[in-house]
Formats: sequence, C-alpha cells, structure tokens
Amino acid sequence: MTLLDRVGAYLAGQDVRYAVIGAAALAVRGVARSTHDVDVLVVDRRVLDAAWWEALRADHSELEIDVRRGDHEDPLAGVVRLRAPRERTVDIVVGRHAWQTRALDRADRHSDLPPVVAARDLILLKLYAGGSQDLWDVAELLHLPEADRLIADVETDLASVPRELRRAWRTVLDRL
Repeated sequence: MTLLDRVGAYLAGQDVRYAVIGAAALAVRGVARSTHDVDVLVVDRRVLDAAWWEALRADHSELEIDVRRGDHEDPLAGVVRLRAPRERTVDIVVGRHAWQTRALDRADRHSDLPPVVAARDLILLKLYAGGSQDLWDVAELLHLPEADRLIADVETDLASVPRELRRAWRTVLDRL
C-alpha cells in the first residue's frame, strides 16, 4: 500500500472528502507531467491540527507530518506535507472556498483509483495557483480532444471564482 493509499484511507475513515489534483490528476486526464509528490485537495480544516494525524502516525512510525496553516491573507487555509521513506510525498492542499468544495463534489470516483478532480476543476485549481507551469498545464488540457466541452464547463463556473482566476483564464484563452 502506497503512502497515498494510506492517507486516502485515513481521510476517508475520518469522513474527510478528498481528491487528487496536480500532476497526478493531469496524468489521469491525458497530460504527461511528473513531479516528486502527489497533491490532494481537501476543505476540511481539521487536517490542519497536528494532533488529528496522531492515529495515522501511530500506525506508521516512519511517517513525517508537517502542518502549515495559512494566515487570513493566504489563498489556502494551509498545507499538510506527509513523507515516508521510499514513497512519493503527499501534499494535502486545504482549500477555503465554496468553488473548491464543488470540485470535491464533482470528483471522479473509480474503484481502482483515489478520487480525482474533474478536468474543469483541475483547470480552475491550476488557474488559481497561477504559476507559469500551472498555466502551461491548463493550455495542455485545452489541447485535448474534449477542449470545447472543457471551455464551456469552465465558462459556466467563472461567475463563482475569484477575479484573478477569471483574468488568468482570459490570458490562457488569448494564447491558444
């Protein structure tokens, strides 16, 4: 069982909804990009309490857990990094917005994979992150065969996301 599997089982056992985001979600969608970690989205702030993780650490003594809370100006509520020897690091990104909760609601659930955010929500999350690599990732998603549907889906969601995200979307579309 991988670290992601163990973390996913722990989150699910604590009734914390989660979904894979980032490069792993891109790979599921058909865009090949590799990183050294796996990113997971949650909105449940209980994960930002270091003591909340003690039961998982008790079962896996080699596990390192680093909890970082965002301040009131941070776009994220926080990040939890979980590391274990010879495993891919799992970064839990703690969202704080209703549109991020909707991303969890729409996540694809397959019996053999952890939940993965829908492509439209992956685009919104990448736009929100706003880095040059994130914008490249969005452009790559928009080169897939279902691009017209993705664009329409994202356009439907734009009214409920931050203004900066809408600006980033226009920038990506202008570059296509």
